[in-house]
Amino acid sequence: MSADKKAKAKAEQAKGKAKEALGRMTGNDRLTAEGRIDQVKGETREEKEKANEAFRR
Repeated sequence: MSADKKAKAKAEQAKGKAKEALGRMTGNDRLTAEGRIDQVKGETREEKEKANEAFRR
């Protein structure tokens, strides 16, 4: 996985964790859900890149 794509995936996961935590602290269910979605997007991006690397070998 290239460093740039890995950083993007990790940043998206971190952004999602922050959103989810803020949503829980404020009682905002929508923000909590958006945070979880961002985390899943980041995890998916990371797994996709790992799969691409495996096929390139």
